[in-house]
Formats: sequence, structure tokens, C-alpha cells
Amino acid sequence: MLAGVMNCSFLDADDFHPQKNKDKMREGIPLSDEDRIPWLEKLRDALKESLMDEKNVILGCSALHKKYRDILRSADPNYRSECYVGAVKFVLLDAKAEVLAARLDRRAAEGTHFMPPSLLQSQLDLLHIDDAEGIIKVDATLSPHAIVHAIKCVLE
Repeated sequence: MLAGVMNCSFLDADDFHPQKNKDKMREGIPLSDEDRIPWLEKLRDALKESLMDEKNVILGCSALHKKYRDILRSADPNYRSECYVGAVKFVLLDAKAEVLAARLDRRAAEGTHFMPPSLLQSQLDLLHIDDAEGIIKVDATLSPHAIVHAIKCVLE
């Protein structure tokens, strides 16, 4: 929806997971850095390709930790470590654990996602947001149209 409004392409990070990562999560096993880093590097390369072509892209991704976001930031050829102003920007769709759990339960019931709700807590345990990073925070309990509008207003 956001990509359509921003007139750019959308990448779903889940599409970049190797089957072994999906199988691991489906079995309720949290991913390790050994699992995540190659996945994040693939995402970085996809972002870099878009940036080199001077195209904007929206990436839906659970970049939970600063070191993961830094890998994605490095898609920007002008990125410098600890510098958070650049071509790659992050938006946190912020919601309480109960809201996220309900959404995961719904997706699991629909069969539309491989990650079981039992892994949510391991994801939340990894989530670390440093205000110095300038991550845009948007209330994820707003309507989809309001979320898209809020993000668009900040990015443009």
C-alpha cells in the first residue's frame, strides 16, 4: 500500500529467506545471527541495486537490532558507520505485544505466514531501538490509510 502511494516497488524480506530459515521458524526455532546475516546481506544487495538505479523501494523487514539495520544501511554507497542520515531510512510500526500477537494469530490461522506466534517474544527480546538512529515511529494500531499517510508525510 505504501509503495503504491509512494510510486515505488515493494520488497518483502520474508521472500528472501532461504527455505532452511523458514523451516526453522515454522518449527518454532528462533533464528540465530548465523541464519540472519546472509539473509540481511541479500536484502542489502537488493536495496543497493535499487539505489544504484536511482529507484526508491520500500522494504518490509524486521530489522530488529542496530547491527542488522547497519547491514541494510550499507546498501547506501555514501553510508558511514554511526551516521544515520542517508538514503536508507527506517520506520517502526509500533504496537504493544498483545496487538502483534493477535495479528500473528490471525495470519497463522489464515495460513499466510510461516512464523508461529510462539516466536513473537524472541523477536521482541531482540528489538532494540536507539533514538540516535532517527527511526520514524508510527502507531501500528492506526488504520492502514493513516499509517501510510503518516509515513509519507515524514519521508517527503
